[in-house]
Amino acid sequence: MAGFSIIEGPAVALPQDNIDTDQLIPARFMSVPRKDGYGPYLLHDLRFDSAGAPRALMPLNHHVDAEILVTRRNFGSGSSREAAVYALVDFGIKAVIALSFGDIFASNAVNNGLLPARVSEDRIEDLIGRLGDGKAPMTVDLQACEIRIGNEVIPFDLDPIWRLKLLNGWDDIDMTASHGPAIAMFRAARAEQAPYAMLDAMAGEAK
Repeated sequence: MAGFSIIEGPAVALPQDNIDTDQLIPARFMSVPRKDGYGPYLLHDLRFDSAGAPRALMPLNHHVDAEILVTRRNFGSGSSREAAVYALVDFGIKAVIALSFGDIFASNAVNNGLLPARVSEDRIEDLIGRLGDGKAPMTVDLQACEIRIGNEVIPFDLDPIWRLKLLNGWDDIDMTASHGPAIAMFRAARAEQAPYAMLDAMAGEAK
């Protein structure tokens, strides 16, 4: 996973609350192999009617080049399915800007390089109003935790650890490995202080 500091691309609004993971990717599509991509199934039942025809009022049907999605509260609630994040990433979405997120969804997003940016309610409504049913160029600056659209600059909130992971392209294992020197120092000190606790591990290394 590659790290990043700037996202620049078309932004579209999806002015709804409580878009859950079953809406992001309905369960019936989760048997598709990951290598085939989940992008076509993103928000499938909101984008298409029962006959498979695109819904005319769905912004993502008109702006398939969208890279930034602006929505309302509780985005990604519901089940813990990581496929919901796969669907967004495979569609081409690099950042979701919302009032709030489902906790597990947000964690899964960060581990897959998708930015979950939290913005205050008045700013969210301002962005949704500006975008309407169209699209507009937007810049998301991860270093500064700022969104820029036109001449407006909007701050967003992100957990500092998640920010670090996204900047470096790290998952949880990479995050742990970044503390390698400190872990090695602790292990060496522990081996001196309590060698009896290290015998099995040291014997395994000797083999």
